[in-house]
Amino acid sequence: MRRLLFSASAPVGAFILTLIISSITLWAFGSNPFSAYGDMLDHAAKLETQVDILNRATPLYLSAVAAAIGFRMNLFNIGVEGQYLFAFLIAAQVGSLVSLPGILHIPLIMVTAMAVGAAYAGIAGVLRVTRGVNEVISTIMLNAIAISGFIAWLQRRWQADQEQFTSTTLGTVPIEESGLFPDINGLLEIFTREIGQGKELTGLLLVAVAVGFAYHFLLNHMRFGFDLRASGLNPFAARAGGIPPKRMIVAAMCLSGAVAGLIGMVELAEGAKFPPDPIKGLGFAGIAVALLGRNNPFAMVLSALLFAFLDVSAGILQNTQAATKEIVNIMQGIVLLAAVIAYGVSRRVQDREEARLTAEALQHDDKNDKNGKIEATT
Repeated sequence: MRRLLFSASAPVGAFILTLIISSITLWAFGSNPFSAYGDMLDHAAKLETQVDILNRATPLYLSAVAAAIGFRMNLFNIGVEGQYLFAFLIAAQVGSLVSLPGILHIPLIMVTAMAVGAAYAGIAGVLRVTRGVNEVISTIMLNAIAISGFIAWLQRRWQADQEQFTSTTLGTVPIEESGLFPDINGLLEIFTREIGQGKELTGLLLVAVAVGFAYHFLLNHMRFGFDLRASGLNPFAARAGGIPPKRMIVAAMCLSGAVAGLIGMVELAEGAKFPPDPIKGLGFAGIAVALLGRNNPFAMVLSALLFAFLDVSAGILQNTQAATKEIVNIMQGIVLLAAVIAYGVSRRVQDREEARLTAEALQHDDKNDKNGKIEATT
């Protein structure tokens, strides 16, 4: 019960602290906190808004899993952004060049995205084990090379219309219908009403669920996951136990990049091509989601839904003039700040409690030993 209370105190404390700081921030910017929260909750109560939240949470969750894999190995893969955008572009181009049945077309695109993401992230892993280059530095550089180099160059070469460069013709050649992941509106409408306003619940949501379960199973029920966690906790002890640390670093980076490659598939299923201005920032947002979810596959679901809820709420706050849309970015930062404070305080209190209980147990053992010696002497 005590352990359960400690576990629950951190998220509850973070939630309360978030509400307090966010309310003060809204009030400081001249907004009514109660009106803003009311508009956000009323908007989220609509089925169509919930579809938007799930669609937004799907790539955020995939990004969080990609970052969490690196974190469990004590690696900071800050290159998820470049990995998913580069994989998105290559997969969109490959998908547009072939005409196959859907049962082959869709897997080809997804495997291509995962392979490109894994290969690009693997570069940072190889640099770490062969040259000692810190993965933070290498992935930052690889982000710049991917976004400002390869993507800028290849996107122009692969334009759908080489003669006209307008906002409607920019982007790769659209993929045929057989290569687009279908929506799962029918599955959701079994439990709800018909989804209106032309909203479509992305089928990649099922892929994200599968990735989450695979991540949990891999880390907690397979030898590879044990080796990964052991190498992250203590690489010297892991090496003594026969775990090759260099191989694990490269494998962790490749696996992280493979999951990162799936992030762009949500936008590809919606737009059928690599657009001129793809959604950016998902890689960095995923790091925040992973940190807030403590790298736990189930806690990261709640974290992704929270961030998606805040993203979707930005528009309604601007429409109702309850607050500016920029306040959402501030609130996301407040959530992280509150979580860091709450988890830090909870951990410190828990450590003190464990130390007190340990001291009492040792004192009790010493007293029993002394009593036993007295009885033996008597």
